[in-house]
Amino acid sequence: MSRHWVLGEFASSDALVAALKALRAKGFKQLDAHTPFPVEETFEALGLKRSWLPSLTLAAGLGGAAFAYVTQWFTNAVDYPLDVGGRPLHSVPTNLPIAFELGVLSAALMVFGALMVLFGFPHVTHPVFDVESFRSASVDGFWASVAVDAEDAPAVEAALRELGARQVSVVDEGAR
Repeated sequence: MSRHWVLGEFASSDALVAALKALRAKGFKQLDAHTPFPVEETFEALGLKRSWLPSLTLAAGLGGAAFAYVTQWFTNAVDYPLDVGGRPLHSVPTNLPIAFELGVLSAALMVFGALMVLFGFPHVTHPVFDVESFRSASVDGFWASVAVDAEDAPAVEAALRELGARQVSVVDEGAR
């Protein structure tokens, strides 16, 4: 069964948000919004849930920092204790910079890896980019896209026209 994307261009961000809410109310779940600038209301209109990425990033950062600190403590105070000038074997201030840096590195790598998995990177193109007028999404167009099966495409087309879309296009994944 081939996948279709039905795209509708709207005159303003308010019209786009209203259309997204109406499409969700009609039972369409795989919606997306394409706008030239961030429109905060689209997050609610699309029904997006809060991301778990910040919690995962915090855990990776704290884990990396703890690993660095424990490794330094073990190396300096337990495995190879070296008494230099009567200084203590373990000093907190000397271990903090490395722990901080490894915490930042761990958090950054976790974000990078999680986004690769979450977004399915690397994708360099998408079937909706084949619509010539879709280029306005990065300039002044407000687009809604709905991913549907072939038999549902006409119903979505009609719904988008009814909701005031200036232009409606259908893209078939198999037509590439």
